[in-house]
Amino acid sequence: MKQQKSHYEKPLEVKRQWLVVDADGQTLGRLASRIAMLARGKTKPTYTPSVDNGDFVVVINADKIKVTGKKLTDKKYYWHTGYPGGIKSISLKDQLKKDSTKVIYDAVKGMIPGTKLGKQVMKKVKIYSGNEHPHSSQNPVVLETVAKEV
Repeated sequence: MKQQKSHYEKPLEVKRQWLVVDADGQTLGRLASRIAMLARGKTKPTYTPSVDNGDFVVVINADKIKVTGKKLTDKKYYWHTGYPGGIKSISLKDQLKKDSTKVIYDAVKGMIPGTKLGKQVMKKVKIYSGNEHPHSSQNPVVLETVAKEV
């Protein structure tokens, strides 16, 4: 009996879709993991780990995400200015007021590899705080993601 070979997807063979995900009422972590899987291409049967074969993901209503527990006050985002003693932090609640798209971007980026391939994948994730997006000419497909909390 002849051994069947596995199919290795090549970068030129990849067929990409544009998907729209509504973040209204979604839990941050569950939403971010779903976006990361779609952008990476792990939901496709032709998934190849070393090839960027994911879809473009447009996230709308980023300012309406939900978090559980006391994360709004307890979760902190840290960065360093580069100067001595220059460590800064901001709470999740304040970051949502300042720029809600950065919260989802950071959550998704943490679930993507930190390699050249990961940078390619993150370029396909488009996040908008309102209900409108400029990608209607690509005919995106609206997706239902994780179940909304009641």
